[in-house]
Amino acid sequence: MTGPNPPVSGPPAPGLRVLLAEDSAILRDGLAALLTRRGHTVTTVGDGAALERAVAQLAREQELPDVVVADIRMPPSFTDEGLRAVLGLRARHPGLPVLLFSQYVETRYASRLLAGDARGVGYLLKDRVADVRDFVDALGRVAGGATVLDPEVVSQLMGSARQDDDLERLSAREREVLGLMAQGRSNGAIAELLHLSYGAVEKNVAAIFTKLDLPQDAADHRRVLAVLRHLGV
Repeated sequence: MTGPNPPVSGPPAPGLRVLLAEDSAILRDGLAALLTRRGHTVTTVGDGAALERAVAQLAREQELPDVVVADIRMPPSFTDEGLRAVLGLRARHPGLPVLLFSQYVETRYASRLLAGDARGVGYLLKDRVADVRDFVDALGRVAGGATVLDPEVVSQLMGSARQDDDLERLSAREREVLGLMAQGRSNGAIAELLHLSYGAVEKNVAAIFTKLDLPQDAADHRRVLAVLRHLGV
């Protein structure tokens, strides 16, 4: 295998190859054990430089990971080493799925992460890891090409987003649907969360595309464009 498959929306095959970068040995070992018990193969490193070296080695072996999971703040400066490493990896290996997580919401970092192709990208708060099912689900969706954002990240990005006249055209329900789209929710999941029919969600999504004047290309791509417009990225 020469690299990750092109991002697609949908669940990836079981048994992901995960490359985990986290400086806390306790969290790193705990996550590795959690994922291994669920049938995934996990390689771990402790900082951004080691992450880049590991991916370079795997690329030489033509065995890129199915998804990279990285803390944003790692040694030596504990600022944005993980983010910078991931952005560099995405530049060298377009489409490489990455899931960043942090103790805090860093809106400027999230904006940088989403500024390019946002498919196969995730950003979660570390607290979310405590909900094992949500974390594993998010990991699988990112590996499958989805954009997955923590609800708190979405909330703060929305609060700092620039004003957009097009967004003013959306109804309250459409904004609600768009907010859940920004979290990486499928139409089926949105229907369940909002107690709507699947058809009603589809109509809201179609209205969002029309009101935001998004190009008439693949639905998944327009969905990503809508999310980025909503977040002001």
